[in-house]
Formats: sequence, C-alpha cells, structure tokens
Amino acid sequence: MSAKEKPGWLIIAGLGPGDDRMVTPEVTEALSQATDIVGYIPYVARVAPRDGLTLHPSDNRVELDRARAALEMAAAGHKVVVVSSGDPGVFAMASAVFEALEGRPDWQALDIRVLPGITAMLAAAAAAGAPLGHDFCCINLSDNLKPWEVIDTRLRHAARADFAMAFYNPRSASRPEGFVKALQTLRQECGPDRLVTFARAVSTPDQRLITVTLAEATPEMADMRTVVIVGNSATRRVGRFVYSPRSAG
Repeated sequence: MSAKEKPGWLIIAGLGPGDDRMVTPEVTEALSQATDIVGYIPYVARVAPRDGLTLHPSDNRVELDRARAALEMAAAGHKVVVVSSGDPGVFAMASAVFEALEGRPDWQALDIRVLPGITAMLAAAAAAGAPLGHDFCCINLSDNLKPWEVIDTRLRHAARADFAMAFYNPRSASRPEGFVKALQTLRQECGPDRLVTFARAVSTPDQRLITVTLAEATPEMADMRTVVIVGNSATRRVGRFVYSPRSAG
C-alpha cells in the first residue's frame, strides 16, 4: 500500500425492517462513505446507486462466500458495507463475517465494525403494542441450518419457562409443514387461549397485523415476511393493543 492509499474497512450494517426512516443515522453515514455494498439481492436493492459505489448483490444461501468476498475487498483497500435487513447480528450477516475470520489473522486485523439496526421483531412488537414487555426469546423456525428436533426442543423449553416468543422465518413455500408442527407444539405447551400476533411486512406499505388466540391461528397466516409473536401467560389485550405486563412471572 502506498503512502497515499488509505486502508480499507468493513462495516456490517442493519437496514432496519423496511421503512427508510428506521435506518439509523450511523448506518446512513456508513453507506455514504462506502465504495462497495455487499448483501442479499433485495437488501442491496434498498441502497441507492451513486457515482463511486459498486453494488454486489448475491443469492440468499451464499452467506459465507459473500462474507469472504467482502473481506477480500476490504483487505484490498475498499470501504465495504455488508448489509442485512433488521439488525445484522440477528439471524444475519454479522455471524457469517466472523465465521469467515476464523483462521485468517490478516483479516482479523482489518478495521471491522458492526452497526446495529432495528429488528423486524422489535418493529412488529411496537406496531402491536408491547407483547415483548417482559422476558422473551427469539427463535428462527427455519430448519435449513438446524434439525427440526432442535427447534421443537427450544419451543417447548421456552413455552415451559413462560417466555414471550418471537419467531423469524415461520413458513416457507418449500417447507410449509414446519409451522404446522410449531403451532401444534405451542398449543400443547401453552393451551388454546395464548395470544399470537402475526406481523407481516412491518413498516412497509404492505404491513398487515393481526392478533388471534392459538386456537384461532392457522399456518396460512404466516409466510417468510411475517414475524410471529406469541405472548406469555400474562399477555393480554388493552383496546387495540397487546402487551405483556412487566410484573408477569
């Protein structure tokens, strides 16, 4: 590197749930300074093109390859932002980047930062009221990277501990049966009257929010753009809102 060349950096940033107003000023500043944007196709599409900026969209199932490509660019002196929706540390690209760092002390020495974002889970909870107002957990219902037996065990323990629960990736077109099984498990552990909020495309013009009981919930209420929030035993309605009292448990 010559004396005039500045070292590259890599920022892993969350773009929030969809509304541009939910992108933090810190992330906006990083995007304005970047030479390269790396990420899943629809997330990269949220970044406006400009002179001096190269967009690198890629498929959703190449996270580790994407992370390595971003690190290689940063090592070559580029200013790289790896984008995720929501928060990059919640079922997103931050973990993949750090996995790619293993065994690479040269990459570990790079200027790497993680900038938080508003998660779909938090945006959904805010739209509903405060269903995560007491202890809660977050579970990814996709069995792409873990067997369903692990998911079922976590569902049962979370329900028995009386956590409110937020679920990502509840029902894919290729694996619709997973959410059917999840609802069966939740009814067994929580009973029919537990409140469930289905929040689809939160913060976008397509936002749809519905709260029903577990007895009323159907698999078709969810898809991959939906966050599902199951309340704890004290979660209740107040007017059009749903909340979990802070004194529960």
